[in-house]
This record gives sequence, structure tokens and C-alpha cells, in this order.
Amino acid sequence: MKAKFEKYLPARFRSDTTVIPVVRLQGTIQTGGSQLRPHLSLANVAGQLDKAFSDKKAPAVAILINSPGGSPVQSRLIYRRIRDLAEEKNKKVLVFLEDVAASGGYMIACAGDEIIADPSSIVGSIGVISAGFGFVDLIDKIGVERRIYAAGQNKSVLDPFKPEREEDVEHLKELQLEVHRTFIDLVKQRRGDKLSDEPDLFTGKFWSGVSGLDLGLVDELGDLRSVLRARYGDKVKMRVVSAPRNLLGRRVAGNAAGLQAQMLAGAIESGLNVLEERALWGRYGL
Repeated sequence: MKAKFEKYLPARFRSDTTVIPVVRLQGTIQTGGSQLRPHLSLANVAGQLDKAFSDKKAPAVAILINSPGGSPVQSRLIYRRIRDLAEEKNKKVLVFLEDVAASGGYMIACAGDEIIADPSSIVGSIGVISAGFGFVDLIDKIGVERRIYAAGQNKSVLDPFKPEREEDVEHLKELQLEVHRTFIDLVKQRRGDKLSDEPDLFTGKFWSGVSGLDLGLVDELGDLRSVLRARYGDKVKMRVVSAPRNLLGRRVAGNAAGLQAQMLAGAIESGLNVLEERALWGRYGL
């Protein structure tokens, strides 16, 4: 008789154990990366998400987000995959924010039915940004001649080694406005009437978790363990769904010189990725 009616009792009075799959999404959002420093992309996280949502007994999936953003395309692809799986498997999605869920990180967070942040989390930054460098004077100083061969007058738009053209910048801004509009529409669709009428909400400005709660960017302040225990009882268990490990020590074809060149190129690419990654995190004081 007790077992028959137990499902109607509040979670803290149930004798069974609820298991909640947990997926951690951490890092900058972009394709590529290395085996040791993978980026967030749909290709890199699809397996984890599929495995988490395949747990038939779990009433919900918890997603931990710690990301300063990055590619708007990959952000939306991850967001869309989470929503598709949630609807297909009939699962509630609880998103927990750690240090930062800004820009593309916040876009992914909007996949949650509820967004729970730490009071000191950084949230928001609903905007679009492009950044780069100009090396026009540098190549003149070091005596380098830039040669470009292209079919199509706009194939060298925003070349960092050529003077910036006003029409190129205007075209880039038009593209950014389109991407920004998509971002805004997504947030409004998911957050609806929860959002405040703060005029800076969609300007790229960011806030703490406390202010984010007032603005309607998040639903609650808390942490993973405390919230899940309150929702599903003290016996709730969190099952972390890890990313598949990459196999190291693969046989590399080629001679020693070729291997050395590959290692050098990899080191340079890795260094540039680290600088770009640090710049993204640095925007939020992290």
C-alpha cells in the first residue's frame, strides 16, 4: 500500500533514490581545439547530451554552464540539441550557472526550463562582437609585400594587412545586427514575461547572478546539490556524464622532420587559441 501511494509524496519522504544526469559545459564556444584543450561545440558535446537524456528513469537533466561565449552558430546548435532532446525524451532541463554564462554561454543557458545561478555568477552579455588586428603599417616597416590573387572584388574584405574600408565595416555591422536579432528573439521566446523592461538588457551589458534574478535572466539563486536535494529529496544522486576520453599516443605517420613540423604548428595554434580564450574570459574579469 505504501509503495502504491509513495509517488504522490513530496520528494523528501520517498524511499527510492532519484538519479539526475549532470552534463558540464565549460570553455569557449567554437569548433576545433586540441585533445587537451577541447572547445565547446555541438560535435564535442553531442555524445554527452544524448547519453544524459537517454536515462529513462531520470525526471530531469542538469546542465552546468561555465562559458564566456564564442561562436553564435555553435551556441545555437547546442541550445537547439538540448531543447530537441528535452522534448523528445520528455525531460525537464535545469541549468546551473557557475563563474560565467555570457553571450553564447547565456544562449545555451536559455535551453533550460529553469536557470539557477550563483549570486556571483556573471550573466547576460546579449550581443555580438567581432575583433581582430590591423597590420598595415607593420608589413611596411619590415619590408613585406602583400600579394592577393582573388576572383571577386569582395574576397579580401577586412584583410588585416590592408587599410580598412568603410563599406566593409558597414557590411560586417549589418551581419552582426542580424545575428543579434536572432539572439534577442531566442531569449524573448524562452524567457518571455520573466524579463524586465531594463533598457540595457540587449545591449551586451552583463550582470551578477543577483541582478540577473531581478532582471529575469535567471529564475533562482542556488547551487546544484542544494537545489536537487530540495527538489528530489536528500537521497538524490548526481551522475556526471563525462566526455569520451581521447586516445593519446596514436602512431604518427611520417619522418622525424615532418613530426617536428606538426608539433611546431600545433604549438603555435595552441598558443593563439589560449590568447583568444583568455581574451574572452578576461572581458568578465576572470
